[in-house]
Amino acid sequence: MGEGRKRRGRTEVVCDILSEALEGANKTRLMYHCNMNFMRFNRYLEELLEAGLLVRVDSNPNSVVLYKTTDNGRELLRVLRRANEFLSF
Repeated sequence: MGEGRKRRGRTEVVCDILSEALEGANKTRLMYHCNMNFMRFNRYLEELLEAGLLVRVDSNPNSVVLYKTTDNGRELLRVLRRANEFLSF
């Protein structure tokens, strides 16, 4: 790790993925936005899908698979952001 960079925690990674997928995003966009390698990203993606925090959206004009944050995912994101406000003093 470079000087001044700290390792992100699980909560921060989950927030990054859920935030980027709010309006729908493909797998590559999510992975690059979150600055993660393929293997690690896939584990998070599968866990979020299984937990019902993300949903796979297949019906779009270009037949590109998109992932979108569900209502439960939005609620979790709201709670995590609020908690971060309290912890960032």
